[in-house]
Amino acid sequence: MSNASNAELPKSVDPYRLAEHNSTLEGVVPLSALARFREAVLGFAEGATCQVTLSFSMDGERRRVVAGKLEAPVHLECQRCMGPMASTLVSEFHLGFVTSDEQAQQLPRELEPFLTDEFTAELWSMVEDELLLVLPPFPLHARNECPAREDLEAYEPDKAAAEPENRPGENPFSVLAELKKTKH
Repeated sequence: MSNASNAELPKSVDPYRLAEHNSTLEGVVPLSALARFREAVLGFAEGATCQVTLSFSMDGERRRVVAGKLEAPVHLECQRCMGPMASTLVSEFHLGFVTSDEQAQQLPRELEPFLTDEFTAELWSMVEDELLLVLPPFPLHARNECPAREDLEAYEPDKAAAEPENRPGENPFSVLAELKKTKH
């Protein structure tokens, strides 16, 4: 997405008219303007933006759809060391514009519904929803980059001691069988 515009994406548009004209919008959304997203991440650099490309069109069934791509640099909390980690959230999505739950249920599986009114779609809300959907549930540094790696290595059991001996032809329950014989 390196050739995307640095201009701010409009907050709302008429998605139906854009779809009829096969329009593409490129721009940025300031991460600081997305309240729900701000609460879900550890943070981001001052002035950080989400780079967005949206291609509006009509599919074979004359549904208004948008194919989108977004990319946003953020700081997440590593669930191993509980420290900050830099990450770039990336998403590609396909949405169908709907004005009711009934329309949403009629969409094919490959399209996610995006609820609009008759004339406007809130693009920043759409971007925020997509960013929230691509947040990893358990962000982790790469094992060799995590500040907690020394602690992990210290508590890892010796693999040879952890694995039981496996002798061919030996029944793992033979010890239980012997105990059962001695009880009788």
